[in-house]
Amino acid sequence: MRAPVLNRQLVLESPLRVADGAGGFTITWQPLGRLWAEVSARSGRETQGEAVPLTRVAYKIRLRAAPEGSAQRPKPEQRFVEGTRIFRIEAVVEDDLTGRFLTCLAEEELVA
Repeated sequence: MRAPVLNRQLVLESPLRVADGAGGFTITWQPLGRLWAEVSARSGRETQGEAVPLTRVAYKIRLRAAPEGSAQRPKPEQRFVEGTRIFRIEAVVEDDLTGRFLTCLAEEELVA
């Protein structure tokens, strides 16, 4: 397997529940750091949203591995942000037997 070309800088963000003062909560996103990655599209589909059609595109995002428990190691409930683009992380797997790289399977949702 070839080494990834880490040419895109992404911000890794984690959800943070914040009390809204009325017994509920809202979700805000806390930046954890910037990571260099290779981003490649896998597939796409169009679905019907509540008011407008949505396009969902699946991506494979490869980056340098971080140890288990590290804040720099992505998790499925987190997301990557690149400018106005948001990639929701669905799964994280070791890229190879050496453990040098991770592959994140992510999805971007766009209003059609």
